[in-house]
Amino acid sequence: MSFDWLTPSHWIMLGLLLSFAIAHSGLAALRPWGEKQIGPRLYRVLFALVSLSLAVVLIIYFFNHRYDGKQLWQLQGAPGVQTTVWILSAISFLFLYPATFNLLEVAAIQKPEVHLYETGIIRITRHPQMVGQVIWCVAHTLWLGTSFMVVTSIGLIMHHLFGVWHGDRRLLSRYGDAFAVVKARTSLVPFQAIIEGQQALHLQEFIRPAYLGVAGFVLLFWWAHPFLIRATSSVGW
Repeated sequence: MSFDWLTPSHWIMLGLLLSFAIAHSGLAALRPWGEKQIGPRLYRVLFALVSLSLAVVLIIYFFNHRYDGKQLWQLQGAPGVQTTVWILSAISFLFLYPATFNLLEVAAIQKPEVHLYETGIIRITRHPQMVGQVIWCVAHTLWLGTSFMVVTSIGLIMHHLFGVWHGDRRLLSRYGDAFAVVKARTSLVPFQAIIEGQQALHLQEFIRPAYLGVAGFVLLFWWAHPFLIRATSSVGW
């Protein structure tokens, strides 16, 4: 059986994803120590610079190699597929960048803190970024149908599943029994806690500037998507 379709880009992408995971999760684990050394704001800036720099490399490489390898299926011309992919992608961004974060803290304008949330999107799932990443991977794997996309999705999902364990571990270490109570009242599986009666949706909690920002970003990304693909194609990676 020939594996000529298994191009080096598959392994390079896995290496880039592993590098991002080590840097991102490693800096998250070192946060208590790092903040004591250089302060919360400077550590937030360091975390953002490292994470964003590696993310830019990942995005460019993904755009340039997304059709590498074997074409496992081709559904791009099927009725409703493009609309489904865009809807799923928009939903994924609402989970990937939830409004549970204080935007001023994200930008290090206010002192960054570690918060124990049980409101907003956390009522739906305790790990919205993981859920958003899975939705994004499903949408783009459906659209592209290549072995490279499958490998990329597996790597991204594995990293976020590790992040679920790592995030819960860090919150338990910081908050102890208080986090154990929140964990018991929330769920990893979307809507499970609501179905079980542990949570109830409060729509007013979703009326926040961050959600408007994410919605605007989705529209901007939809408009700029073709330009981004053309721009990244000029990078010889």
